[in-house]
Amino acid sequence: MPNPASSLDFRPELIRRFDVSGPRYTSYPTADRFGGAYTAQQHAAALGERGPDPLSLYVHIPFCETLCYYCGCNKIPTRNHARSGPYLDQVEQEMRIVAGLLPQRNPVAQLHWGGGTPTFLDDSEVQRLMDFTREHFDLQPGGEFSIEIDPRKVGARRVEHLARLGFNRMSVGVQDFDPAVQQAVNRIQSFEETREVVDAARASGFASVSVDLIYGLPRQNAFNFAATLEKVLDLRPQRVAVYSYAHLPARFTPQRRIDAAELPTPEAKLLLLGLAIRRLQHAGYVYIGMDHFALPDDELARAQSEGLLHRNFQGYSTHADLDLLAFGVSGISKLGRHYAQNAKTLEAYGAALAEGRLPVERGYTLDDDDLLRRDAIQRLMCDFALDLEQLARAHAVPDAQARFDADLRRLQPLAQAGLLDIDGLRLRVTPQGRLLVRVIAMQFDRYLHDPVAQLQGARYSRVI
Repeated sequence: MPNPASSLDFRPELIRRFDVSGPRYTSYPTADRFGGAYTAQQHAAALGERGPDPLSLYVHIPFCETLCYYCGCNKIPTRNHARSGPYLDQVEQEMRIVAGLLPQRNPVAQLHWGGGTPTFLDDSEVQRLMDFTREHFDLQPGGEFSIEIDPRKVGARRVEHLARLGFNRMSVGVQDFDPAVQQAVNRIQSFEETREVVDAARASGFASVSVDLIYGLPRQNAFNFAATLEKVLDLRPQRVAVYSYAHLPARFTPQRRIDAAELPTPEAKLLLLGLAIRRLQHAGYVYIGMDHFALPDDELARAQSEGLLHRNFQGYSTHADLDLLAFGVSGISKLGRHYAQNAKTLEAYGAALAEGRLPVERGYTLDDDDLLRRDAIQRLMCDFALDLEQLARAHAVPDAQARFDADLRRLQPLAQAGLLDIDGLRLRVTPQGRLLVRVIAMQFDRYLHDPVAQLQGARYSRVI
């Protein structure tokens, strides 16, 4: 049930009312539900049963030269570039093991390098990683091959090198251009070096550039964040991501270096979000969902308008729901109804590979109800609409009304508040409900409503 992109209606009173904590749904069930009962042997079996369909690949490079205090990623701050060579040895070994377990050589429609900072690698290491990826997989012409870029470490020459290797999309970390904010989070980055990377990407033929911002950082205010937005709009990237900063120092050690007294108040933070939405919409960007905006002619916006948008661990995608193979420390793979996560530390990751084993530490096998609910949440997050009758037929559920009765009852207060329209078994998220689509999706998450599963619940960030 395609739902064309439209304006986002920013209603502060609704956000205040429904700004609860909840999952981001890069997967369902969410990664906090994964367990150690899922083994490397199960992952090997799933690989061995896979067919010839195209794949998505993810490679995690955990290293970064400086520690950004806001960061919640799995990273290893270090200036010792000698560490990357042995790590690539391990990634190559993992890739060789995985490729050997697949029944055939698979084409790849999507490749993403994340971190950490993938550009921690030098040119020869980037070449090496791409070469052994191509040794084991066929990167399809016209595929999406993306990389996360730190403009402080990358100039025009390196961008040209990445383009020659086949990368055609990039995500550029900015967060904020204000010097006081940058100092507070230990990320000093000039507008000029950022512009050099964006201009070089366009000159080198990159199909899409995305710029990442964060609102709610220390020392941010409406004045300096507006100046950051104007600089970003001057760059005119195809996509802009505006993430909410979640201050969880008990969970993320680097955040303990942030002075909580310098954080914007909840009211001030909400004003920053409203400012970003107004400026981006005025500049012609459409809201894709979950913090992401894109120009109307961008492939994400087109895919959403055609009902072809998908979401995975790397965010929104124009490709169908591809199986994902993740390589490197902490990477999460998805094979059909199976999730498998690699060991989260270099020591455990390397120890498994030294013994010739897959470095899988935990995972999850979805049952039929999980698959049904994963599709429901996926369509809500991508289309802002859901036809429960159609969904039930696709999953051979005989009585959609009975199956979703409890979910529909949970949705009623949200509908009464104006977050969505319910027409029988058809749901459509309203413009004022789009920012709160996570709250709507949460009503289909059985693990948030099952008393037994709740006992194993994790801490989530707030939805706004």
